[in-house]
Amino acid sequence: MSTGDRMQGAQAFDLARVVCRLTELERQGARAFVIGAGDWPLRGFVVRVGDAVRGYVNRCPHAGHPLNLLPDRFLTCDGALILCSSHGALFEKSSGYCVAGPCAGRALTPVALEIRHGYVLLADSVDAGALAQAAC
Repeated sequence: MSTGDRMQGAQAFDLARVVCRLTELERQGARAFVIGAGDWPLRGFVVRVGDAVRGYVNRCPHAGHPLNLLPDRFLTCDGALILCSSHGALFEKSSGYCVAGPCAGRALTPVALEIRHGYVLLADSVDAGALAQAAC
């Protein structure tokens, strides 16, 4: 692959929509991201589910605050479920569905993602501004 081919591939997506490098996300890990500027950017997180990556708005459906109290701490100790650090609600990683806690039966707001050239980014269909406003 020539340098020109690599550059063309790198320009195939909007850098403002990049969440992280896939290699920055451990096999069963999670990490926060912020897309946009101003007072109300889209605040979300990504989580590895096997070979897949899922994204959610970082907002508890019960209380409306971020799920994590510490940076990038979104999972239970064994990494099996997403944990709301404030109220102990537990969510499935693959669907965001709450299986236990004060918001049982509700779900996290999903954020559609794509993986391109080793990067995780917002899917082209995602309106980050509208999603951020809906999370307020």
